[in-house]
Amino acid sequence: MSGFDSKKMTEYLDSLLELGIPSVDCIVYQNHKEIYRHMKGTIDIEHKEEVKADTLYLMFSMTKVQTMTALMQLVEQEKLSLDDDVAQYLPAYKNALVKTKIGTEPLAHPIKIRHLVSMQSGLDYDLSRPGILRVLREKGQEATTREIVDSFVESPLNFQPGTHFFYSLSHDVVAAVIEVVSGMSFGDYLKKNIWEPLHFQNTFFAKPDNSSVKGLAQQYIYNEKEKIVPMDQSCCYQFSESYQSGGAGLISCTEDYAKLADTIACGGISADGIRLLRPETIERIKQNLLGEASINDMRATMKRPGYGYGCGMSVLMNPESASSISPAGIFGWDGAAGSCITMDTVSKTSFVYSQHVRNYGDSYDVIHPALKDLVFGK
Repeated sequence: MSGFDSKKMTEYLDSLLELGIPSVDCIVYQNHKEIYRHMKGTIDIEHKEEVKADTLYLMFSMTKVQTMTALMQLVEQEKLSLDDDVAQYLPAYKNALVKTKIGTEPLAHPIKIRHLVSMQSGLDYDLSRPGILRVLREKGQEATTREIVDSFVESPLNFQPGTHFFYSLSHDVVAAVIEVVSGMSFGDYLKKNIWEPLHFQNTFFAKPDNSSVKGLAQQYIYNEKEKIVPMDQSCCYQFSESYQSGGAGLISCTEDYAKLADTIACGGISADGIRLLRPETIERIKQNLLGEASINDMRATMKRPGYGYGCGMSVLMNPESASSISPAGIFGWDGAAGSCITMDTVSKTSFVYSQHVRNYGDSYDVIHPALKDLVFGK
């Protein structure tokens, strides 16, 4: 971190606009101090409105970082364990079936909470699975998180839990578990235990259609013609008005997420002394939970050589394999519109980068690795 070059960082961020990315925003914290902030570009279709400090974005899978923080708070309080059966909290998961080449078979062992957090549950990201469609037909926009999550296992799992890695709706299931354990809606839990303690100003759950959300950056998509073009303001992971997706449901801003990143990087304590998590809990979050078969799955499907996967976040295990000059142990995750959050507990350094372009593969393969090396590179 001693070699951080703000000029190079700014030059790199500005170069992304030349690729067609409409706006960029990045904050770097070290030990509770904001040491860098740069934003540039526009957030409307007409390219007239400049990005602002409080511009909102659909965070998509960066929601998972908050979901894992919430879950691990409950683990700390011994209200549940990663080794608990999911069916202890969601009985529908007790009798899940598993696909085979000739049909289905029963679970060889129960689905555990650790299978959910590590994407080894056997679920997938099929948003039109029959159970979801059934609940939406019956309940419409009133369909709750618990009702929809229970329906996931009306379809068989893709493999026996714990045997493979497959990126999935698993963290939506975690949100439902949090509701059962806490006795609160998932959103109310986050508000009480993360948003209010960290003084978040602009974080809330998206709706299926967010066209009326004031301050939300225009969402873009990288289309089949390899062009970045405007799209609607939908969040397909928010199945109903009443649903709160633990995997991809939040709208937020760079500033709010930077507070969370700084808190985690600094051992779970915020700039004003609020303890969100214990340091040893954060070390558990960073611990790779994947065996050899699963880690090969992740590296093959998500193109992340040198990385493992802990509690909902990737962890750099072998910088050389990742062609990275960042140190082993940095961890975080990203979102479907290209934003990312990365933390290092050794240097107490973190950064959050926001953009709003769907389906842009270079975000994950090129931009995020470059940003990590600019921030953490030795």
